[in-house]
Amino acid sequence: MLVLLPPSEGKAASGRGAPLKPEALSLPALAGARAAVLDELVELCRGDEEKARDVLGLSEGLRDEVAKNAGLRTAGTRPAGEIYTGVLYDALGLATLDASARRRARTSLLVFSGLWGAVRIGDRIPSYRCSMGVKLPGLGALAAYWRAPMAAALPEAAGSGLVLDLRSSAYTSAWRPKGEVAGRTATVRVLHSQTVDGVEKRSVVSHFNKATKGRIVRSLLEAGVAPKTPGELVEALRDLGYAVEAEAPGRPGKAWALDVVVTEIH
Repeated sequence: MLVLLPPSEGKAASGRGAPLKPEALSLPALAGARAAVLDELVELCRGDEEKARDVLGLSEGLRDEVAKNAGLRTAGTRPAGEIYTGVLYDALGLATLDASARRRARTSLLVFSGLWGAVRIGDRIPSYRCSMGVKLPGLGALAAYWRAPMAAALPEAAGSGLVLDLRSSAYTSAWRPKGEVAGRTATVRVLHSQTVDGVEKRSVVSHFNKATKGRIVRSLLEAGVAPKTPGELVEALRDLGYAVEAEAPGRPGKAWALDVVVTEIH
C-alpha cells in the first residue's frame, strides 16, 4: 500500500543533523527536477526579499521564511516525518507509533512537496517554504512543472498494490494516477453527518477532514492491515470502526471515491 499525503504549510525547524544530501532522498528519478527547483528557490531568496515574498505568497509575518529558503543548502536536516506538522500530522502521530507501525510508515507514506516533488518520511530534509501553488519566475507553476517527472517516477513507486490518495487539490494536480494504477487508487472525502429536525444533513469538513485522514492512516498502520485493492480497503476501514460509503467506478482506469462519514468532528 502506498499512501499519498499533502505536506503542511507550517513546518518544524530544521534539525542539527548534517546538511541536505540530495542523492540520499527517495525516488532518485526526481533528482534532476529537485535540483532545478532548489537552485531557483535558493537564488530567488538570496536576492530581492520583497520579490521572493511576493512569489512565495508570504505575509509580512512570514518574512523570515525567505532567509530560511536562502540557507537551504547548509541548514541542518531531520526526517521529513518530523519536519511536517499541522492537523493531519498531529492526528497521525508518527512519533507515538510502535516500532512495527513506524516501519510500515517509512515504506508506505509518501509526502508531496512543491520543492522536493515527493519524499518518504524517513528522508532527511531541512525546513523550507515552497507550496505546490508557487509559480517560480524561471520554472513556472510548480504543479505543472512536476507533472512530467512525477509521471516517470510515481508508477514505479506505486508498485502493484493499493494507492490511497489523501492529497489536497493543489498536490493532486502534480500527479494523477492513470490507467491500471488509477484502477487500484482510492480517494477519501470526509463528510460530517448531522440530524436537523429529523433529517440527516451532510457537509464537507475542512480542518477536521485533515484530522480524520490522519487518524485513518494511523489506524491502518497500527492494525498492520495491508489492503491490496480499494474494495479491501473499504472492508478494512469498516472493520476498524469507520463508516465508509463507496461505489466501484463505472469504467476501468478510474479511481474509487470513498466517503468517510463522521457524526463528531474533533
